[in-house]
Amino acid sequence: MATSLRAAADSTPPPAPPSSPTHPSAPPPRGWRSRIYRWDLRLSPYAFVSPFFLTFAAFGLFPLLYTGWLSLHRVELGGTAEWKGLDNYANLADSEFFWNALANTFTIGVISTVPQLLMALGLAHLLNYKLRGRGFFRVAVLAPYATSIAAATLVFAQLFNTDYGLINTVLGWAGFDPVDWESSKWPSQVAISTIVIWRWTGYNALIYLAAMQAVPQDLYEAAALDGASRWRQFVSVTIPSIRPTILFTIIVSTIGATQLFGEPMIFGGSLGVSGGSGNQFQTLSLLMYEKGWVTGALGQASAIAWVMLLLLLLIGAVRTLFARANRKNPGV
Repeated sequence: MATSLRAAADSTPPPAPPSSPTHPSAPPPRGWRSRIYRWDLRLSPYAFVSPFFLTFAAFGLFPLLYTGWLSLHRVELGGTAEWKGLDNYANLADSEFFWNALANTFTIGVISTVPQLLMALGLAHLLNYKLRGRGFFRVAVLAPYATSIAAATLVFAQLFNTDYGLINTVLGWAGFDPVDWESSKWPSQVAISTIVIWRWTGYNALIYLAAMQAVPQDLYEAAALDGASRWRQFVSVTIPSIRPTILFTIIVSTIGATQLFGEPMIFGGSLGVSGGSGNQFQTLSLLMYEKGWVTGALGQASAIAWVMLLLLLLIGAVRTLFARANRKNPGV
């Protein structure tokens, strides 16, 4: 027994020497590789997303701020900037061309947006049912959206030609006089709105279709058991269920109408920049282009651009208010 105790005592390791200031018990400091690793973990996510922010700053934020700076100056192409303060905005308020362009933008937007969204709702409602070849029809309604603006506008310009256009030919067969689609105010705006409706109806129809397919089928079955017709189901079940999507398309279509440029530009031909011989379909985008690149008044063009930005912000604020009201009162 004594021998085994002595052997155990001999095998016990000696106690560790007490730590001293020169030999602390804490682990040694990390090396430079460890510091690089920690910095890599912290900075790598920012490095990965930095190309987007650099691109946005170069092509989005800087042009926006520079345009705001130009709007406060009198700047001619090839000249130096001269401080004018808010004179460019005051000149817009007194310009009949600006108010004419603003009114044209509003009327063309209403004429093109309201029928477009109503037709898109109807198409989406039809495509939502089990039809033969509905996959083909879903692709077909998107074909106008994939068509070039220039190609579509040139075709419609021929259709609406006053002398030999197909539209006037058909009207003549029906006993109506030919319509001056290019030089008259309302016919020209209807013609341009027709191009917009043709291009964007199918796109909005597919958006509505995707929203309709997310509506629970139990709601339709319950409505059918209550004796509701398809029209009543569409009004009482489908429309309330896709209300946020409808609001989204209204806002997006309104923004697109505010920035309308290609269709009236090409439709007017040589007079497209001025919106026709009497500015009858000149939009805000066309007026901005005319001020900046035809007359060379970059300061006035920049002021128009900022007015358009303020209009878009106002539209966004209205959309936010409607969305909040819809969340508070979903049944309204």
